[in-house]
Amino acid sequence: MLILTRKINQKLIINDNIEIVILESYKNSVKIGVSAPNNVQIYREEIYNEIKKSNKQATGINMDSLDKLKPAQKQGSFDVMKKIHKND
Repeated sequence: MLILTRKINQKLIINDNIEIVILESYKNSVKIGVSAPNNVQIYREEIYNEIKKSNKQATGINMDSLDKLKPAQKQGSFDVMKKIHKND
């Protein structure tokens, strides 16, 4: 981990295309600004952890429950989903 001391309006540059600037300083917190390309995703840690948790729950599908949902004439599409899930 890199540890730095920065003053108001001083910046950090990452990879030539991400800029972090110190905007304000309070007693126990710092206000920062981040400028990055649109394809770079930036999250607060607590939001990032919620996204990971939600994604993990979404992938925890019980494949046996798909049998209850499928109509008899459309069996093939659910079989493909089961094969895809087994290969993950």
